[in-house]
Amino acid sequence: MNTPEPPRLFAPQEPIFPRRVTGFFRTMKWWIMAVTLGIYYLTPWIRWDRGPALPDQAVLVDMAHRRFYFFWIEIWPHEFYFVAGLLIMAGLGLFLFTSALGRVWCGYTCPQTVWTDLFILVERWIEGDRNARVRLWKASWDIKKWRLRLTKWFVWLLIAVATGGAWVFYFTDAPTLAQDLIAGTAHPVAYTTIAILTGTTFLFGGFMREQVCIYMCPWPRIQGAMMDDDTLTVAYRDWRGEPRAKKRLEDTGDCIDCMACVNVCPMGIDIREGQQMECITCALCIDACDDVMDKIGKPRGLIDYLALSDEPEERAGKPPKPVWKHILRTRTILYTALWSLIGFGLVFALFIRADIDLTVEPVRNPQYIVMSDGSVRNTYTIRLRNKHGEPRDFRISLSADTILRIAQEGSDTNILTVAPDSTTQVRVYVIARPQDPAATEQTTDLRFWVEDVENGERAHRDSVFNGKDQ
Repeated sequence: MNTPEPPRLFAPQEPIFPRRVTGFFRTMKWWIMAVTLGIYYLTPWIRWDRGPALPDQAVLVDMAHRRFYFFWIEIWPHEFYFVAGLLIMAGLGLFLFTSALGRVWCGYTCPQTVWTDLFILVERWIEGDRNARVRLWKASWDIKKWRLRLTKWFVWLLIAVATGGAWVFYFTDAPTLAQDLIAGTAHPVAYTTIAILTGTTFLFGGFMREQVCIYMCPWPRIQGAMMDDDTLTVAYRDWRGEPRAKKRLEDTGDCIDCMACVNVCPMGIDIREGQQMECITCALCIDACDDVMDKIGKPRGLIDYLALSDEPEERAGKPPKPVWKHILRTRTILYTALWSLIGFGLVFALFIRADIDLTVEPVRNPQYIVMSDGSVRNTYTIRLRNKHGEPRDFRISLSADTILRIAQEGSDTNILTVAPDSTTQVRVYVIARPQDPAATEQTTDLRFWVEDVENGERAHRDSVFNGKDQ
């Protein structure tokens, strides 16, 4: 008795050879690809003068000193809420655009889509358009096929290396790291990171294109919760296109079953079969179909951005709702309001943050010390952060009538010099004389003041002074 084979968990990969297409959406995708790749590859090389003591790279994730620099903005570790806020804004933005226009992120700006487009461009440039690539795929492995494949793989590898190399430049000074990489003296972590990103870019962009979107990315399965009947997404007007026919007959629809929409699809799907998880809403099928409609003298829009709620009206010959009514609805307005609120809060927090930051922590063991003259001394640890690009002198003072002494290399001065863009920690002794009420009261409120000697900017923190028990 034959044992039946277990069912396959996924379908085997079918080779896809997208055909070249021209049109509005293809042109827009070219521009988006050029801009996004330009930003990714060139940003680490932009210089920004922050002073002699700070890095001059405009965008830098300085892991060694725990800083994030973005042009004139500097984010410290304790300000990670800015990064968290940006991540929340990115998530809300993804929800907003998906609910309004479907998977526009996937179709236009997702890194997988952008690099796949670039790899397909190289493939088409070396091996030819769709028909030539199909013939080459079916041909035996002769000298010509090996030459074309090796040339294509070599160019892909160069792009992948540039991709991995550009990523590590965001984490250290780009010109210095480039020299070290060429000289072979860079840190092993840099070479390892470049190797990993080179391999994943080469593999995902060259061989696993649509497989990444279908099997590895979770967003196709999440997008259903973000879309509704008013979401504008790429769809086929079957009430206008059916029944299909190669020849123009009286009782046939506008679709001539030319397969142009299928041949240009990077996911290899037929949009005429309805909404599918694999569709990334790249809209190349719209350009292909519009070109065919122009040639046969039919109106454009057989495949277009549509909303399911417009189908009954269009079938009845009525005009669909205006686009703005699909976009401006309760869900999108709510997403926009939340996105704007978080963005406004981050900008507000960015502009009101002080250039001086300090913390005051009382030393608890012991809480106080009674000195030989009867004075009571408390010890505090002060961390003073200078966010300026040059060293600054800061004066530490108290609002109470006490004697303040700073333990700084045996000096009694209350002036503290802090290096640029750094934090200094000092021990501060607060002494209450025997006649001061604070010496005998259990606790007394204190306020530590720090003043920038150069510009007079001030900051304060509150604490308590512990006196002798009654």
